[in-house]
Parts: sequence; C-alpha cells; structure tokens
Amino acid sequence: MQGKMVVAGSGQGQALVSRDPLSFWGGYDYHNGEIIDRRHPLSGHIAAGRVLALPFTRGSSTTTAVLLEAVKAGTAPAAIITTGPDRFFALASIVADEMYGTPIPLVALSEADFAVLETGQWVEVREDGEVTVSDEVR
Repeated sequence: MQGKMVVAGSGQGQALVSRDPLSFWGGYDYHNGEIIDRRHPLSGHIAAGRVLALPFTRGSSTTTAVLLEAVKAGTAPAAIITTGPDRFFALASIVADEMYGTPIPLVALSEADFAVLETGQWVEVREDGEVTVSDEVR
C-alpha cells in the first residue's frame, strides 16, 4: 500500500489497530506503553514497539506531551498509521526528532487501505510511505 509520509522514518512491528480514535491524555501510559482508556477497544494492550494504527487522535495537544514522554522512556510505538495527517501525532514526532533524535514515523493511508489493517499483522512502514502487511507474525 502506498501512503502519504507525514513524518519521515521507517518502522516495523506487530500491528495494533483500532477504528476508534484515542485520547492520549489519560488514555496512554507512557511508563510502559499501555493503552489505559478503559472505554477504548485497545484497553490493556501495549503499543510500545508496535505499529499503532488509529484513524486520528481524540482530544487535545496533550497527545504531543504524552508521546514525547513515551519516546524519552522508550515506550513509544515503532510507527503510527492514520487516515489523515493528524497534527498532534505529527507535532509529537517532529519534536521527538528535535529533542531526542528519535522521530516516530507517521504515514497516512486512504480509508480503504486502512480498513485492511488488523491487529497482529506484521507491518513495515518505509521512508517513502510504502506500507507492507503480512499475516506472518515475526
């Protein structure tokens, strides 16, 4: 699949996918990468080191702060896939690159391509925005 690279980088890992947006303020524990919003479908899952696929964020600019803390703690997702250029994800990734030299690759897929993603698939995000998906878990 070809996506639009919002923040350059490459990352790979097991996918963690939701069709529902997530508020990172009170929804993501940067200490361990757990999704802690108990009303969210991914509640209890660990996003650290995985490819997190969410259509967009819900809430405010605190998403940026929470993701920056996750980058600093080593508990951020390996890459993020959305359905559009989410400004809070983009800001977090750009600032993480400036502060820590560690951007979170961010790619936007069409809604049709996003719909193909499922939790557990192996996903690779490449520098050019290409996203490859395999059902083979590595």
